[in-house]
Amino acid sequence: MNAESKQPGDATESATPDPTDPGYERHLERSRTMWNRWSDWYTMSERDFEPIREAAIDRLGLESGDRVLEIGCGPGVNFALVREAIGETGRLVAIDYSPEMVAKARDRIERHGWDNVEVHCADATRVDIEGSFDAAVATLSMSIMPDVRAAVGNVHRHLESGKSFVVFDLRPVPEGPARIANPFLRWFLRWYANWNPDGDVLASLRAVFTECTVGETYAAGTAYTVHCRKSVSPEE
Repeated sequence: MNAESKQPGDATESATPDPTDPGYERHLERSRTMWNRWSDWYTMSERDFEPIREAAIDRLGLESGDRVLEIGCGPGVNFALVREAIGETGRLVAIDYSPEMVAKARDRIERHGWDNVEVHCADATRVDIEGSFDAAVATLSMSIMPDVRAAVGNVHRHLESGKSFVVFDLRPVPEGPARIANPFLRWFLRWYANWNPDGDVLASLRAVFTECTVGETYAAGTAYTVHCRKSVSPEE
């Protein structure tokens, strides 16, 4: 386990995506095409990463009645874990940009009869959801955002003061001789998942959130969980 914390001077500053940037729109289109294609095979990832996803969600400290925002929900692999924690009185609102993933997530909701779970097909960097949330989670999704900083800022804006955002994601090998594999790893993540090589998830989280702590790391540090907390405003 590797733990570290960062407290920037201005935690409320966030970036705004530029919808006129052709690179931004191309990235979104690649993500839509790619994740529509992988939607039929996501169950492999669902099984392989289940213990890690469960540990990440446990870090949120969810309680019955909580309202939770999920970014990049895919086919809804986290829904059962979150709903078990928030109960029937809570609310889970999920976002994904792939229509096929959203369709599968909605099928999962319908099969289980979860009337307090909803899914929106939308760009997480720009979507505006009514109300605020007690927690937010993103598993294997932040590093494929077309503008990581804007996506983090949008999550921060939707969170209540003092509440948590937990991210489980992938990155190049951070240190040691295994870094020799990073060029291949970057290529593979770009090819397989439309990973954003210009986006730095940890740097974006630390720039926006006052408190940001890396917890569990896996596979030479290429997979990691980070727990962020939104500061409490002086008026509260």
